[in-house]
Amino acid sequence: MKAEEMWKVSTGKGITVAVLDAGVDPTVPELRGKVQVGADLTADVTGGSKDGAETVQHGTNMAAYIAGTGAAGGIKGLAPDARILSVKVATPGMKGMFGLAGPLSKAIRHAVDEGSRIINISMVTSSVTGQEAELQAAVDYALNKGTLIFAGTGNEGAELAEYPAVVPGVVAVGALDTKGKVAKFSNYGDHVALAAAGVELVGRCESDKARFCAKDGTSGATAIASASAALIWSAHPDWTNNQVLRVMMETAGRNGPVPSKYIGFGGVRPAKVLLEGQGDPGPADVNPLLAARGQTPAPGSSAAPQNSPSPESTGASGEGGPSKEPQAAPEAAARSEEGGFPLWAVVASAVAVVALIGVVVAVSVRSRRA
Repeated sequence: MKAEEMWKVSTGKGITVAVLDAGVDPTVPELRGKVQVGADLTADVTGGSKDGAETVQHGTNMAAYIAGTGAAGGIKGLAPDARILSVKVATPGMKGMFGLAGPLSKAIRHAVDEGSRIINISMVTSSVTGQEAELQAAVDYALNKGTLIFAGTGNEGAELAEYPAVVPGVVAVGALDTKGKVAKFSNYGDHVALAAAGVELVGRCESDKARFCAKDGTSGATAIASASAALIWSAHPDWTNNQVLRVMMETAGRNGPVPSKYIGFGGVRPAKVLLEGQGDPGPADVNPLLAARGQTPAPGSSAAPQNSPSPESTGASGEGGPSKEPQAAPEAAARSEEGGFPLWAVVASAVAVVALIGVVVAVSVRSRRA
């Protein structure tokens, strides 16, 4: 992804990314001083800084993929100068709470009101029965306030429309493997908008945050997409959410039909924007994703968005979450679609740092849970 070259142009400075997850641990070296602890909307309130009783590390990994500094051998994220707002919406093994749209809807509104330009939701649920309108209203609120929402598609390797990725206006993100092709576990469907690296990302192990493991999932892919948006937005602070998303869609890598039900408009390539000046931001007040799909924006969402302030079953859509094992994907030939460029571990530089200080990176330990 040419991260080191991009960092000469943009590091995500000035952009706050809300991580709606099981909490973020702000004590890991790469996140110290970077995390604002927001609301805890779970039934068992423990505070937004608690990452699943500090055993799962899912939210912490997502925050690190986005904004980790690499300090003391930790993970260096794609947008290392971005800031994180932690909003807790789930706990490990919980049933029903995330499935109810109430906490998630409140979390989205809270993230917007706290000044987040980007909201990262690396989690899925199969049902928000009876609360679809409430969730849609929260998404519309965020879009109207000039915020972007990225959400993982899930990891069953099936054609599934899971929430919140399926909600109109949400940017649904699928996962690419190390060869740049759609990952076998990545859920697909007409709602998929973009794809990003989601295989063999280095993350902190579930039970030992001092060790590192290889992680697979659309969770990580979503974080990489959010970080890509942060890099672009930091370099072009006068752009609206619609313009940032438009250039991401235009410069995405693809080798096949567009949009694809596997990788949407393609794999994110922020370097095309930052290093080559590609992508036309276009009109500030037109949502390119809704327009491309012929969807009608909610009342008020066609107006020019405001600039954000500067500064049944549930589960995570990536490693470490309480959901299902990835299943073998059908339609193998169709799923060979490429994101247009080879992808290796985006945080590979962190591995080198860790190795230099003698920390063993346990790449053989792989979390395959959703």
